[in-house]
Amino acid sequence: MNGFEDNRRVLPVNGNLITSVHPPDDILHRRWLDVLPEPDAATSEGKPSPDVLWETDANLRLISHSNRLSGRTILEWIEPDAADDRVIGAHRQDLLARRPLRGFIHRAVKPNGEVTWLETNGDPFYNGDGTFLGYRGVTRDITRRREDRRAAFLADHDALTGLLNRTAFQARLAQSLAELRPGMRLAVLLMDLDNFTLINDSMGHPVGDDLLRSIGQRLTLCVRHCDVVARVDGDEFAIVQADLAHPEEATVLAERVLQAISEPCEIHGHRLIPTATIGIAVAPPNGADAVQLMKNADIAQYRAKAENTGGWRFYEPKMGARVRERRAIEAELRDALSRGEFEMYYQPFYNIVAQNTCAFEALVRWRHPRRGLVLPDQFIGVAEETGLIVPLGAWIIKEACMEAAKWPAHVSVAINLSPAQFRGRSPVEDVRSALRASALPASRLELEITESVLLHDCEDSLRALHQLREMGCRISMDDFGIGYSSLSYLHSFPFDKIKIDRSFIQGLNDRHRSVEIVRAIAALGNSLQLATTAEGVETKEQFSIVCSEGCTEVQGYLFSEPRPARYVKEMIDSIPNEMRFGPPESVPAPESAPQSLLVDEPPDSDVFRGEAI
Repeated sequence: MNGFEDNRRVLPVNGNLITSVHPPDDILHRRWLDVLPEPDAATSEGKPSPDVLWETDANLRLISHSNRLSGRTILEWIEPDAADDRVIGAHRQDLLARRPLRGFIHRAVKPNGEVTWLETNGDPFYNGDGTFLGYRGVTRDITRRREDRRAAFLADHDALTGLLNRTAFQARLAQSLAELRPGMRLAVLLMDLDNFTLINDSMGHPVGDDLLRSIGQRLTLCVRHCDVVARVDGDEFAIVQADLAHPEEATVLAERVLQAISEPCEIHGHRLIPTATIGIAVAPPNGADAVQLMKNADIAQYRAKAENTGGWRFYEPKMGARVRERRAIEAELRDALSRGEFEMYYQPFYNIVAQNTCAFEALVRWRHPRRGLVLPDQFIGVAEETGLIVPLGAWIIKEACMEAAKWPAHVSVAINLSPAQFRGRSPVEDVRSALRASALPASRLELEITESVLLHDCEDSLRALHQLREMGCRISMDDFGIGYSSLSYLHSFPFDKIKIDRSFIQGLNDRHRSVEIVRAIAALGNSLQLATTAEGVETKEQFSIVCSEGCTEVQGYLFSEPRPARYVKEMIDSIPNEMRFGPPESVPAPESAPQSLLVDEPPDSDVFRGEAI
């Protein structure tokens, strides 16, 4: 159904199939029915309209030249398969009470499939002594007028949600600015749904469309009668909040909108918990015309999304340059993959006991034609927000597997999986396809995740991780120790390796608490028979401590920086002196009082946020 049609009730009239249409439930239908034309006695060409005249007897049985209508009641015509349908109950009650029948809109579908919209009206008639004899009425073709009004409606409204479109919204915004009273303010709230592209790609456009309809309805319930709501782009909505005494009033609406948006919804069997990001621009001082206000609200929204999705930000003049730079990166990133601008670099892991190279971590770089070599922290966040991480992640997996297949059999490859790859389509098929294409044994592929993968849609993420492990891949918990529930995830999933976050390694030289945390994690890994990797080792002192505290692998600039694939053989053959001759003499850790492994409150460190380490 396209938002203007309903096929449920069919009746034949003079060879045509007439379908009764119920007043629909969605916003677009309600608004459209408000602008239906009055019955017209002639078509737009001035020719007589093809009206159908009908008459009933006192029992409401239709009298007609068509045998297919004769003997049927008008009630069967209006409601042939649902006599108690509450939606058309008003028309039914009018007939039973012998009141005039007015404005009954229905649809005729001819045998060739052509659709005609009709309106039926009727009146009771009586004999001289007042005895009720039946109804006489007319069914009139209103197709052309309806189509004209529909076109006029859609010129200003979004066909999917029934809200104003961008053009009409800007016109209303300009009008509101012109009518702004002295001393009062006006706010534009520009809202963008988070990860909507992933929902569309992984669950299908019907789910995305219904989600957008639901969001439009929720926004309408959040605003006042004098406010304006519109859908201005694919997953972007806007609100004009007029007559504000203080800009802070806009934050109240923003919080109300975010709370309403985040209410769970069930769509086509999928349970969704939408989130959104809002940018706010206030007039004055953030702009005196509609175009400038929209632009500044867009900049504020973009900045809010860059900092943390699911929140809001007011526009500030200093935001402009940073947002323009970020938008430029996003635009260039969209074509970078097809242009072959990405490269893979590899950084080795060294096995402390075996004193050899045991694996390489695959790290992506962007060889930009103007910016030069762009590091991941400058573009991965943008890729995750826009959904580009899904095709980029698939390319990384395949490229790294193809390269690793050339290495000695004892050397594995480690690849980071983004949480956004699990929110979209599962990475399982990407991994399976890459292993098949490269002929790399799954046992030589390590997949690194952070606990944020498990924070959202934990059940689906765990299912995907189990599938990957059943294929033979090894799963590592990256950045271990800085999350909220690291230990609980070790309990819920059989990880093969834990990587101690570099923040603890960097603190080894001057903070005894970091030494104790490394010792505890290494002991935990040993007790669970997990490999323990210390990442970010940059000094001989750090290397000495992680060796003495029981780590099994090390990675860091002390041994090698990430390098292109052509240097992998050299890195395998050239074992660093620190590894070849064993760790330097152990550096004693600072003395401290005995500490319990499990704590109720986290230590006084900005980095440590674990519930139990």
